[in-house]
Amino acid sequence: MLDFLTTSNNLPFAVALAMMLMLSVLELLSFLFGASVSGFLDGLFDFDFDFEAGDADGSELAGHSLADRFMGWLHFGKVPVLILFATFLVSFGGIGLILQGVLRNTTGFMLPGWLAALAVFPLSLPAVRVFGSGLAKVLPKDETEVVSQESMVGRVATIVIGEAAQGSPAQARVRDARGRTHYVMLEPDEPGQRFKTGDSVLLIARSGAVFRAIRSDSPALSNPPT
Repeated sequence: MLDFLTTSNNLPFAVALAMMLMLSVLELLSFLFGASVSGFLDGLFDFDFDFEAGDADGSELAGHSLADRFMGWLHFGKVPVLILFATFLVSFGGIGLILQGVLRNTTGFMLPGWLAALAVFPLSLPAVRVFGSGLAKVLPKDETEVVSQESMVGRVATIVIGEAAQGSPAQARVRDARGRTHYVMLEPDEPGQRFKTGDSVLLIARSGAVFRAIRSDSPALSNPPT
């Protein structure tokens, strides 16, 4: 079995399953330290899809690029990015190993790794969509409703991992207007300033995936009641 997994023909699929295990361990460790890899990824990509890929008249699809429609079809923005990525890794790795196993048992040979990966990649995407669709229905609405990252500007965040400096952002935890927790990357707005773990800061602007913040030492600077 180990020889089957480690052969070069199955390398893409073994790597995918190994990445899945590594992500699981990383998420567990980050949770123990009060952070979240999943929350960071959701904040980093900030998907905002408010349409259904299956809309009959296409009115909801107007103005969206092909890439947006594809990501919406996979339920990005409705299900955490980490879960969808993990689903893809498991599907890709599992389908690939099954395909190679069937070929070996019936014909005595396996496809080259690169060719098998090209064949399995499109087969893995429907699995991501089906799982994402089911999970979007099961998760509480508050967990799946998209919140614009821009709405975080003006709120107080707490540094949870690392030390933030200009050009070297750190992860912080912030609550939105409904009291839900999000994880964002931020750096000081003022040159030479640093924020350490546990510091409370005020988000004042956003540039790409990184927020700019100022120190929030005043008790008056706190998130409004929800």
